[in-house]
Amino acid sequence: GFTAGYLGLWTASGVLAFALAWLAGRIAATSPLAATVTAAAIFATGGIYQFTPLKDRCLARCRVPIALLLRYASWRGSLRHVRVGVHHGVYCLGCCWSLMLLMLAFGVMNIGAMLLLAAVVALEKVWTHGVLLSRLVGVASCALVGAVRWMPGLAPGLILPANGIPMPRP
Repeated sequence: GFTAGYLGLWTASGVLAFALAWLAGRIAATSPLAATVTAAAIFATGGIYQFTPLKDRCLARCRVPIALLLRYASWRGSLRHVRVGVHHGVYCLGCCWSLMLLMLAFGVMNIGAMLLLAAVVALEKVWTHGVLLSRLVGVASCALVGAVRWMPGLAPGLILPANGIPMPRP
C-alpha cells in the first residue's frame, strides 16, 4: 500500500511534468525571445523556491523521517498504508520538484544535469550543510535568470541550436 501511494503520487507528478515539458517546448519553439523568457521563468521559479519555508519544512521532514514514522503509527483505516505513501511522497516531492523543474531548461535527457541535480537532492537531505547547499543552488538559479539572456546556451533544453533546426524529440 505504501509503495502504491508513493509511486501513485510520483506518477501523477510525472504526468504533470511531461505536460509542462511539452508546453515549455511549444512556447520556446515560437521564438528565441520566448525560449529565453521561458528559461528565465524556470530558473527564477526553481531558485526562489529554494528559499521558501515550505522547502525548509519538507527537507526537515525528509532528514528526520522517524518523526513521520511515529506519526503514521497512529493512522488507522483500510487505506492507511496508501495514505502514508502519499503523505510521505508529498514531502519528498516538496523537497525536489523545483530542482526537477530545472531539467526543463537544462534538457530532460542531459545526463550531466541529471547527475548534478541528483547529487544536490541527495546532499540536501543527508549532508549537515544541506540547507546551505539549498540556498547556494537558489542563488545560482537566480543568477541564471539574468545570465541566460546573454548566454542562451545555459538552457540547452529550450534554446534552438545555432542552425535554427529543432532537435528531433523522441
